[in-house]
Amino acid sequence: MAEEKKTVKKASAKKAEAAPKAEKKASTKKAPKAEKKAEAVVEEKKEAPKKAEKKEEVKAEPVVEKPAVSEAHASSLNVRVTPRKVRLVIDLVRGKDVDEALAILKNVNRAASTPVAKLIQSAAANATNNFGLDKEKLYVAEIQASDGVKMKRFMPRGKGSSSPLIKRTANIYCTVKERN
Repeated sequence: MAEEKKTVKKASAKKAEAAPKAEKKASTKKAPKAEKKAEAVVEEKKEAPKKAEKKEEVKAEPVVEKPAVSEAHASSLNVRVTPRKVRLVIDLVRGKDVDEALAILKNVNRAASTPVAKLIQSAAANATNNFGLDKEKLYVAEIQASDGVKMKRFMPRGKGSSSPLIKRTANIYCTVKERN
C-alpha cells in the first residue's frame, strides 16, 4: 500500500508541475493578444469623444424654420371625362367655400361633377390632416383641368371603312386655401 500511495503522490505531483507550465505557456502566448485588445479598446474610447465633438459642431448650425403652410393641393389624373366637360363644372365652384362647392356639385347633373367633388374633398382632407388647417375656413383657390392621355380607337363604318375615335381624359388639379 505504501508503494501505491507513493505512485499516486508522484502522479499528482507531475500533474501539478505540468499545470503551472501549461498556464505559463498559455499566459505568455495569450498575454500579448489580450494586451493588444485592451489597448485597442482604450484607443477606441479615446477616439469616440472626438467623433461626438465633430457631430456637435455640425449641429451648431442655425436651423431654418419653414414658413407656415396655408394651402393644400390635390390632383386627379386621367379622369375618363373630356377636359371641356370638366371645365364647365369647375367654373361653377372656383372661388367658393369648400362646403358650398360640394353642395353645388351635388346638385349639378353633369358627368364631371362626381370626380371634381372627390378631388375637392381630397384637397380639403389634405389641408386638415397634413397641415392642420381649419376645415370651416377653406375655399377653392385654384382649380383647373388639362388634357390627359388620349386613347385612339377605330370604329367600323360602312363599305369596309373605319373612322377614328379619340377617347379623351382630363388631369384635374385643385388647391384649397384658408381664408384669413
